[in-house]
Amino acid sequence: MDSAAQSSNVVLASLSADDFEAIRPHLRTVELSPERRLIRLGEAITQVYLPHSGVVSFIVELAAGERVEVAMVGRDSVVGASAALGILVGVTEAVVLLPGTASMIDVDRFRAAVERSEALRTTLVRHGQALFVQAQQTAGCNASHSVEARLARWLLRVRDLSGSNHFTLTQELMAQMIGARRNSVSIVANTLQQARYIRYSRGRVEILDLDGLTGLACECYGAVKAQYERLRLPM
Repeated sequence: MDSAAQSSNVVLASLSADDFEAIRPHLRTVELSPERRLIRLGEAITQVYLPHSGVVSFIVELAAGERVEVAMVGRDSVVGASAALGILVGVTEAVVLLPGTASMIDVDRFRAAVERSEALRTTLVRHGQALFVQAQQTAGCNASHSVEARLARWLLRVRDLSGSNHFTLTQELMAQMIGARRNSVSIVANTLQQARYIRYSRGRVEILDLDGLTGLACECYGAVKAQYERLRLPM
């Protein structure tokens, strides 16, 4: 694994030379294909993923089959690190939302590195706090804010993590992720398109007016960014 690959993931880039060298021989590059499940609810976590690109959603699946997103991460974070801190089974599902690549390491190898390094352990705790903040804010957002505000907030977060204004997302998937009905998302997406905030066609989304979309988003978007800054974590 070269230094360019290391630096593209925030967690890997933050490691000291010694901490990185402890895990480097055990890292493998893997493809993150859409809908790939990296963690399954109630099952043992066996791998840790450090994304270099793409977006991963942490979702809750309800008995009736609905799926609701509680948080999302990309190259800013790590998936499965909770197993190195004592949470050995999945408490949510982790599913690839947008494709990309990641470095993967066996949990046992990663846990051994965490046990040797207080700095790495502190980094993982902060990222765990950031996920908790996201989950809390998302729960409040879905319960209190309009579909328009929630969709704008969600699209902005996807943009931040993907580093692109273009992505492939169906209306059904967007509706599931923000806890809304598909017809409601269809109406809102059409409204945003008419206002030229976005362009949407056949599952392809393009953000045209970043400032306009930011103005529509609820305060949850800024609140999560502010919490990341307090924890001194890049987004």
